[in-house]
Amino acid sequence: MARYNAWMNERLYPACAQLSEEQRTRDRGAFFGSIHGTLNHLLWGDRMWLGRFVGPACNHPAFGTDMFQDFNDLRCERQKTDAVMLQWAGNVTPEWLESTIEYRSLVDGKLRRLPAAVAAVHLFNHGTHHRGQLTTLMKQAGIDPGVTDLPWLPGMVRIID
Repeated sequence: MARYNAWMNERLYPACAQLSEEQRTRDRGAFFGSIHGTLNHLLWGDRMWLGRFVGPACNHPAFGTDMFQDFNDLRCERQKTDAVMLQWAGNVTPEWLESTIEYRSLVDGKLRRLPAAVAAVHLFNHGTHHRGQLTTLMKQAGIDPGVTDLPWLPGMVRIID
């Protein structure tokens, strides 16, 4: 799933770059307003969970919609975070998945405890959920995001016909 996440980001950022800044930042009525806001939220969510898993803690305001105003900065930070995510995922052990993580939510300030495996699944499910919103916003803006299905991840499926 970390490979899928990086692959999708490698494809979506160049597609979003085809839009003007005004088009990327226009409020489109989505959860996080704009395409740019959704990209920021995706990065924030990944950094929030990676901070809980391996540090450092992400201390940006809740939901992260204002983390990076400049698209090129956002794109660069996305690439850095994808590299960290790939490294983390490559080192996950069964023991870690069976452990429990504890964190204080920046959203409501409450202390939470949950199985690490559930937190890891949520990390990737969260990204998939909001990339689905992002691809809808892109399509509405006239940009075709292309195929997003997991079997199209290079190396995932062996074509035999």
